[in-house]
Amino acid sequence: MAGDDRPHVLVAGGGVAGVETVLAIQSLAEDRVRVELLAPDRHFSHRPLSVTEPFTPEPPQRIPLASIAADRGIVLHRDAVARVDPDARVVETQDRAWLQFDVLVLALGARPVEAVRGALTFRGSRDAHRVREIVDGLREGVIRRVAFVVPPDTSWSLPVYELALQTAHAVPAAELHVVTAEPSPVAAFGPDAGAEVARLLAARGIALHAGTTAEEHADGRLSLATGASLAVDRTIALPRLAGPRVPGAPADPLGFVPVDDYTRALGADALHAVGDVAWHPLKQGGLAAQQADVAAQVIAARAGADLTPRPYRPVLRGVLLCGDEVRHLRHDPSGGAGASEEPLGSPPYKVAGRHLANYLSAHPDLGAPADGVPVPA
Repeated sequence: MAGDDRPHVLVAGGGVAGVETVLAIQSLAEDRVRVELLAPDRHFSHRPLSVTEPFTPEPPQRIPLASIAADRGIVLHRDAVARVDPDARVVETQDRAWLQFDVLVLALGARPVEAVRGALTFRGSRDAHRVREIVDGLREGVIRRVAFVVPPDTSWSLPVYELALQTAHAVPAAELHVVTAEPSPVAAFGPDAGAEVARLLAARGIALHAGTTAEEHADGRLSLATGASLAVDRTIALPRLAGPRVPGAPADPLGFVPVDDYTRALGADALHAVGDVAWHPLKQGGLAAQQADVAAQVIAARAGADLTPRPYRPVLRGVLLCGDEVRHLRHDPSGGAGASEEPLGSPPYKVAGRHLANYLSAHPDLGAPADGVPVPA
């Protein structure tokens, strides 16, 4: 915007981390900064709810990013990052546009990669219809046995347990297995939560194979690293994540952006990285939103807001959807871990993010297309 000398913040990414960053900056910095959003997707989708799509006829709620941009008065660039020049403070997009910034927040996510050969790799909504076909096959009796797999180095295992428990609820007679490389279910939440999830699996008749690595599904069998195998008709596995390795941005050997405790990219003062693109080993929407809030604090304080940024200290929360019941999981390194039928923290949303969850709750009409939003060609 010509004549606007406020610090210019460019947020790249339209998922939980990106939208939470935008909302948090506007809340904390108010009108001290100018915020723009760069995202290739047309919609913000509730990724944590993709595990329910195979079991319900209701389409997932998708909110046009243009609606959010119009409501918040920001420019939305429908494009993607191709290259970053931190010294010149400019982004080259895939459509060969050049966008300047004073601060760039990378919220690009990560690349899901197949981890179990021959398995259906569940990456969210894009694979929900394939899971639905398997569930329908179980109902019809043409499929009898299904394995759900958490591979080694998976950054977030909760969806496997949700898919398995919901499948058991939908088709009680099915023979189901959960094969996880974790020492116990949902290991990131600690032993109490793991014991509760193991109890839920047993109550639904789901066989649990913990501390076990699945290697390949072929010819009706799932081979395991131990040399044993399971007779199953289908296997559904989570992916492993690879970093996007943004040209010009710092990257570790796996392609993720190394950051400090305030989300600042190491060696590039004008860059922040939040969410799956950052190097943190545990990747989850709630943690991405917490990182976004830290980045927003740093940016707002730098712009003159009266606040002292707090370093990123993750508090892990999750909502386990079981089909006919729910468990709320929490793990706080400073104390307070476990599983409960009642929320263990606030806010008690499946949609992650303090600012994002409250914003979506207060704006139920955002699903309608927006008119008049500034979207550069």
